[in-house]
Amino acid sequence: MELKPDSTQFAPAERAVATEVKRQSRLFSERTLLRVLPEVVPCALVVLNARRQIVFANDRFMDLVYPDKQRDDVYGLRPGEALGCIHASRDPGGCGVTEFCSKCGAVGAILASQQGDADVRECRILRGKTHEALDLRVWASPVKVEGERFSVFAALDISHEKRRQALERIFLHDIHNVACGLSWSIGFLQKAGLEEREHHLEDIRRLSRELNEEIGAQRTLLQAESGELVLTPAQVGTLAVLRDAVELYRGHPVALDRVLQIDERARDATVVSDRVLLMRVVCNLIKNALEASREGQTVTAGCSADGDAAEFWVRNEGFMPRDVQLQLFQRSFSTKGAGRGLGTYSVRLLTERYLKGSVSFTSSPDEGTTFRVRCPLTLEP
Repeated sequence: MELKPDSTQFAPAERAVATEVKRQSRLFSERTLLRVLPEVVPCALVVLNARRQIVFANDRFMDLVYPDKQRDDVYGLRPGEALGCIHASRDPGGCGVTEFCSKCGAVGAILASQQGDADVRECRILRGKTHEALDLRVWASPVKVEGERFSVFAALDISHEKRRQALERIFLHDIHNVACGLSWSIGFLQKAGLEEREHHLEDIRRLSRELNEEIGAQRTLLQAESGELVLTPAQVGTLAVLRDAVELYRGHPVALDRVLQIDERARDATVVSDRVLLMRVVCNLIKNALEASREGQTVTAGCSADGDAAEFWVRNEGFMPRDVQLQLFQRSFSTKGAGRGLGTYSVRLLTERYLKGSVSFTSSPDEGTTFRVRCPLTLEP
């Protein structure tokens, strides 16, 4: 027996009723071998029925589930619902039915297994309650028990591996570029005459600021993900933050042959917030916009106050394809190629978890792409 189906944009939405889930769960819990074997597997493992609902879960999987859920609470849910994926609560149909789910490696592997094929993919999950990012390697295989079809779904947390790759490919890459720039500038300074020295000294000052910014941004991200980030709220002028961020990136290599300007509609507002985090967020938005722009294009940044919130926006002339839009804010996804870019992810993490604000974007061929960050006028401790 099945529940009445809901609408879907990807995988089927219909579910088995609770009594059917309990019956299927007993097929595994009442057999010693089927109950014990999954517990010696070193990764999270669940068994899913034909409607992608969990009918068995091992201890490793329960370790990934929020502490307020017991094993019986998980049965009948789909994997994304049990793990707290933000997309699983977007639609009444739950995990697998949204347009975002069409890019989910877990849903794709499960659907492949239901067609009789074993599959392995990678899956990125953003968790709603904690804003935590999970990177998983997932396996799904078809299996029959007493003539009934199920999928065995296993997941290995590879978040630490992805973080290490990000450190090596992003942070070290950017630090190396800035360090090379400093070395060249110092070399030019040593050979320069008196009239040229001030120019090279200004380059060294700018590159030093960039170096500090890159190191500070990575340190802030690591502290934010570990929950060790300490806020320092104080009165802040939004226009001053915007001007400092624009000034920092006007001379940055990513701004070469591009125009970076402050929107003429920008208006100042006084907020009680953490200035360092606000600066990090705005800098990330500007850097991403510049990297998404072609030579000769313009990036425009602005700020204003609206009701009980302050807003920053950054617009570039480019358009993001829908495929890219559906994967934004994921930790290990980048529009710049494999292993590059943490900008949109860190913006969301810092804004929503720490600044208690929100992030949104629009993108169209005619209007370009605009990211907006809204933060409360007063950051509550």
